[in-house]
Amino acid sequence: MSLTKSTKLQIVLGMLTIYLIWGSTYLAIRFAVETIPPFLMAGVRFLFGGALFYIWAKTQGAAKIEKSHWPSAIIVGLLLVVGGNGLVSWAEQTVPSGITALLIGFVPMWFTLFEWMRPKGIRPPRIVFAGLALGFAGVTLLINPTGIGGGREIDLIGSLVIVLATILWAGGSVYSRYAHAHPSQFMFAGMQMLAGGAALIVFGFLSGEFERLDVAAISPASYWGLIYLSTIGSFAFAVFIWLMKASTPARVATYAYVNPVVALALGAFLAGEVVSEWTLGCSVVILVAVVMIVSARGHLQKRR
Repeated sequence: MSLTKSTKLQIVLGMLTIYLIWGSTYLAIRFAVETIPPFLMAGVRFLFGGALFYIWAKTQGAAKIEKSHWPSAIIVGLLLVVGGNGLVSWAEQTVPSGITALLIGFVPMWFTLFEWMRPKGIRPPRIVFAGLALGFAGVTLLINPTGIGGGREIDLIGSLVIVLATILWAGGSVYSRYAHAHPSQFMFAGMQMLAGGAALIVFGFLSGEFERLDVAAISPASYWGLIYLSTIGSFAFAVFIWLMKASTPARVATYAYVNPVVALALGAFLAGEVVSEWTLGCSVVILVAVVMIVSARGHLQKRR
């Protein structure tokens, strides 16, 4: 595919957008859930973002939504929005934003495994298996379930919930590639966000978050975090969708090992999150594993 200078510049700017903005959303989530219950916060975020996507798609002449489009949108919304983002919002009540981004950066591991497990899937090369083993070791050491060294630096339950969120996100991503979807990517994304946002509101109600919500006690930081996620975060997601068509999946996937670096830095400088030598060491192990997996996937995609 031959690209003009203008298109190349747009791709560069798009990559910088998902590097920086997606890397900053983890800190925004942490600020937002400080005084807003997590499921309600995430529900409002995605209902608003979904409405923006819907309006944008309609202004671009998107086709009418058919009933047959909703089952896939609901399934993907439950996996990505509720599982991938709602659980992360809940976990960030106890897990630092930088560590959260680091754990989520390992999504390519699950993505690779699910692609292999699906019908007619392609077996990954050996370097991917080496990366998977290294990544598992890094995540295990970071979570430190047995308290090596006399203690555990991050919350065990919260970190395991984030790992579960990465599995659900990867599963939803793979499913969405082969599901019956609306022809407009932006409309389909809006449908996912609306379905997932509505489910999160229901989760919030069932878990008693409405009773715990104190509007008068919501801090300015939480308000700004929610606004940032609903607007700037939604914009970054739109850029991501465009990049998946304008660039290669392997190149776009590099966000998986840039976002954690951005999140760790922002968490340390803006929220005072402590990054110990143990955490840094485990972070290096995980990032090396992600680079191995993403790079191998890129070569694999080129051979298809």
